[in-house]
Amino acid sequence: MMIPLKDDNPTYTAPVFVVMIIVINIGVFVYTILLGDVGYNMFTSRFGAIPFEMMHATDAISPTPIPLYFTLLTSMFIHGGWMHLGGNMLYLWIFGNNIEDTLGHFRFFWFYLLCGTIATVAHVVSEPDGVAPMVGASGAIAGVLGAYLAVFPNSRILVLFFYFFLRIPALIVLGVWFVIQLMNASDDVGGVAWYAHIAGFVAGYVLMRYRQRKVPVEVYERWDS
Repeated sequence: MMIPLKDDNPTYTAPVFVVMIIVINIGVFVYTILLGDVGYNMFTSRFGAIPFEMMHATDAISPTPIPLYFTLLTSMFIHGGWMHLGGNMLYLWIFGNNIEDTLGHFRFFWFYLLCGTIATVAHVVSEPDGVAPMVGASGAIAGVLGAYLAVFPNSRILVLFFYFFLRIPALIVLGVWFVIQLMNASDDVGGVAWYAHIAGFVAGYVLMRYRQRKVPVEVYERWDS
């Protein structure tokens, strides 16, 4: 198992929105814990993205106090446990600061929400009759990983690989991560929105590659040198 710990990319601006997103996710998680098991289930049913409701445009399973399709956004800020939250926030902290640095603060925020929305829609399409609410920031963060691969493929990532600390190019770390998502999706390993991860990653990569065409290459080279 390969766990990323940090990258060697410096940043030139404070990761304002990365920190804000992390704080919001932690705050929402603590709030749901305080609700207890029954309250947590009610909360996730109301604010998570339920594929059946999305596909049939009906708020029939668990009535929500906000417009139904807003749950495409609210679901990104809910997590199912400490490990779920911790893993997502670790990846966001390591890879998100450089993407916010590259895009700028507000562009990064909209980029994050867009990738998360695309990821959630992909999950909905892959399980059109699913009644379990999808929650978690994984799809949006997968978009951040895709963007990082597009801009910084040669950056070194410090990873914990079993009992060893290694510095490995981002191309390998993120490439292995993506292959794992593809393998688990093809094997239909349940309980995880694998297609959301795949779609988010591809969306982030494609969007960043498109942006690279619009921005002079030297802007990116100062980070990836």
